[in-house]
Amino acid sequence: MLSALNAKRWYKLKPLQIQLDLIYDDVRFKVVPAGRRSGKTERAKRFIIKTALRNPDETYFVAAPTRDQVKKIYWADIKRLAPESQLLKKPSETELTIFFKNGTTIILIGLDKPERIEGTFWSGGIIDEIADIKPEAWESNIRPALDTFNPSRPDYLAWCWLIGVPDGLNHYYDMYQYAITANDPDWKGYHWKSSEILPKKTIDAAKRQMSKKQYKQEYEASFETATGRIYEDYSSRNHTNETIQEHEQLLWMHDFNYTPMSSAIGVIREINGVKTIFILDEIILESAVTRQSTIEFLDRYKDHKNKKVIIYGDPAGRAGEKHGHESDYTQMEDELFANGWTFQRKVNKKAPAIKDRQNSVRAMILNGKDEIRLYINPTRARYCDKGLATVQVKKGSTFLEDETEYQHVTTAIGYFVDYEFGINNIRFTIGEHHFG
Repeated sequence: MLSALNAKRWYKLKPLQIQLDLIYDDVRFKVVPAGRRSGKTERAKRFIIKTALRNPDETYFVAAPTRDQVKKIYWADIKRLAPESQLLKKPSETELTIFFKNGTTIILIGLDKPERIEGTFWSGGIIDEIADIKPEAWESNIRPALDTFNPSRPDYLAWCWLIGVPDGLNHYYDMYQYAITANDPDWKGYHWKSSEILPKKTIDAAKRQMSKKQYKQEYEASFETATGRIYEDYSSRNHTNETIQEHEQLLWMHDFNYTPMSSAIGVIREINGVKTIFILDEIILESAVTRQSTIEFLDRYKDHKNKKVIIYGDPAGRAGEKHGHESDYTQMEDELFANGWTFQRKVNKKAPAIKDRQNSVRAMILNGKDEIRLYINPTRARYCDKGLATVQVKKGSTFLEDETEYQHVTTAIGYFVDYEFGINNIRFTIGEHHFG
């Protein structure tokens, strides 16, 4: 069957190893951010045709954000790539479906209405321009359709390629981060730049014609290009898979916000004689109060051998203490005391200037000597990672933060970094308490 392929249309492609891995790896979900004109869509077209020819009685899909898009990107080429001798009948122009003699079909779908993918026992498929698909479509429509139980094939799981060019730090960024950090055997990420495929003169022309940001996004498939990002140097270089060791001194950082109640947990380690921050956990609770966050902390670390924690956070959390009222900190400390923990509170007398807090964090992310002193475990501290990667400047301001659900935990990190590593701090510290 493969010998019947149209040799003219099946021209030779540059054998880039990452593309060959994409084709041959036995992984269910493949996330493929790659540069423009670098071969990702061409590889997808050829893969779906060859897969259809090799496997009888299957049903595959090719999808894009709209029907017009998927038709424009795929339909003409799919028809040219499919050998006419292997077609059962003419492709359906109204249904955008190709029928093979072996009983297999390929159906093109527009996902402007994601429910279109439901109701079929799919064998697998391609989703192109995934960054432009509705963010909720994967969890609400696409993944359930791929997971639909087929009684005639109870052990089969449908596969999917998720390909496209990044478009800021949206749901596609989340998918790719999961694919490369979660150690989930069903997921894998594949990334390459246009410069690995295209001639130098083409790349030089693109650089001349595009802004640096646009070029990085379109031709380097970079997710690090959100407009107005406060922590613009934060990247995958700041990622770690390290976890907290049971003997380590815990550092607990807070921003007292009702929804979500956000805190980060980390440690300081010396790397080549330099104090380096590792944020390796977080507690994010919707509609919670400080006591509930503390109960979660105590349960999570009930087996931690070093029962000492240093607490950092917003000076506003001390509100009411002068008048004998219970503050956020005293609520927390009462619970820690009751459970045999030793604690030390390190809180500035007043909140640092927003710019100073931000600049302190920036310097730890990447300083002028290209040194990194802040690492995040993106699997265990997902909000910390997403916050540092996405928090932007409020429109019309040069430094005010655009408030999102992720911004609160980055503020908590900022209070800690400013206290321990900031300049000219006025500090308010309640001494160490030893109990039991």
